[in-house]
Amino acid sequence: MTDLLPVLHDGTAGQAKDPGSGRPVAAGSRRARITRFLARRPGLVVSVLFVLLVLCAAFAPGVLASGDPLLGVPAQRLRAPSLAHVFGTDYLGRDLYTRVVHGASLSLQATVIAVAVALLVGGLIGLLAGFVGRWVDEVLMRFVDTLMAIPAILLSLALITALGYGTVKVAIAVGVASVANFARVMRAETLRIRRATYVEAARAVGTRWYVTLWRHVLPNAAGPVLVLAVLEFGLAILQVSALSFLGYGAPPPAPEWGSLIAEGRNYLATSWWLCAMPGFVIAATVLSVNRISRALDGEWARAR
Repeated sequence: MTDLLPVLHDGTAGQAKDPGSGRPVAAGSRRARITRFLARRPGLVVSVLFVLLVLCAAFAPGVLASGDPLLGVPAQRLRAPSLAHVFGTDYLGRDLYTRVVHGASLSLQATVIAVAVALLVGGLIGLLAGFVGRWVDEVLMRFVDTLMAIPAILLSLALITALGYGTVKVAIAVGVASVANFARVMRAETLRIRRATYVEAARAVGTRWYVTLWRHVLPNAAGPVLVLAVLEFGLAILQVSALSFLGYGAPPPAPEWGSLIAEGRNYLATSWWLCAMPGFVIAATVLSVNRISRALDGEWARAR
């Protein structure tokens, strides 16, 4: 993504500059650069389009599937995928495509909450540990090490047992299980930024510590953490779907992606599409998010 950095990132006048001459780049030239960049990365384009499609399903499911996900036609039960039913029908005659589309809102709602919890809590822990140091760093990092010593799925199950069942509670459990990853990345970036020349200069002129933290450390340390948030978004989808598959998510007949696969496993021998279609959507979403995360990570590494 190096060729896009002059177009996307300009820290002086807010206008894109040519990397060689430093002169402003015309709008047509910017469009040409973006077009060439996307043409060289068709996989990234497909991933972005698929993620946009999933987001559309999450926020406006009626645009992609106007039917009722809970309405079944017994006469059309267990129909294989066809033009009438793209993903087939389930054991109650409900259109599986409609249920997958409307289930995106539940699954992504839980995923967003999980990533937000992990980002806020883990980022705060890592920021304090890296900036303050000394005994604060030791205490917080030992807590993080304890979280990392417990497998994420087991920690999530333990938290759900304490909190109870439901989509939001599953999301909180998954978020807490991911706190350690964000804390360690934020701490590493904070330690790197804390030793930078401009931070030392700010301290030398008597800038208050919270001003230095807010204006200098946090903005420069947030980049890799946000890239990690995109990567963790895909992992959170898998974890939320796994817990929903085990029955800890929204109760039936809510069409969560994990619960759709759980419902279809009893008919796997005769109606493969009940598990295959929701599983394909989950896998494609996770792979697309991971592809976008790798692209963002590469851009951030070159920008540094």
